[in-house]
Amino acid sequence: MRRSPIPAVSVLLALGLSACNSSGVLDPSALGRQTDPTPASQGDLASKVPSTMGTETTPARPPASSAAPTTPVSPGTQVAPQQTAVVGRTRLQIAPIVGTSVDAAIPLTEQLQTQARQRGITLAGSMDQSATHILKGYFSVLTEGKNTTVIYVWDIYDPAGNRLHRINGQETAATVNGAEGWTGVAPATMQAIANTTIDQFSSWLGGRTG
Repeated sequence: MRRSPIPAVSVLLALGLSACNSSGVLDPSALGRQTDPTPASQGDLASKVPSTMGTETTPARPPASSAAPTTPVSPGTQVAPQQTAVVGRTRLQIAPIVGTSVDAAIPLTEQLQTQARQRGITLAGSMDQSATHILKGYFSVLTEGKNTTVIYVWDIYDPAGNRLHRINGQETAATVNGAEGWTGVAPATMQAIANTTIDQFSSWLGGRTG
């Protein structure tokens, strides 16, 4: 398994190429009770990604370079008091996810929640008005030979709807049972994406002041 960040423009192109894949908008808070979702055309995915994708239209802190490697925080690692204070004030709301199947979204959201709690990040429910950050994800999948690649973009917004930061990348792994699309994506692949996402979100929080 390998992961490498990709430019936002490439992500958008890949999202368009995956029009044949079944996808929908999934609310993490409803995954436990959703049994018969109505799939949406993957062709709708590009229209659901904000039109600002690849450009910054709001006066926000420029996103960190996606080429910079992220180093997970290991147990026992000393964390600066300022970073701890910022993380402690964070209430993260995970918005409905665009593009994945239900089966693929479950391990993703569960791992996002687990990793966030381990980092000391408080999770806010979908109706919680006290959220300080909103995480919106857009996903696509490509099957090539024996491998399947999941491409993802996360936009981080403030409660007013201003985009503050973007996380994007891809995760490639062997296709499960030779299947195509989301049925060929292993839970471990989605969990790895969740780990990377929270790592980068935490690092970004630590680099902010106040």
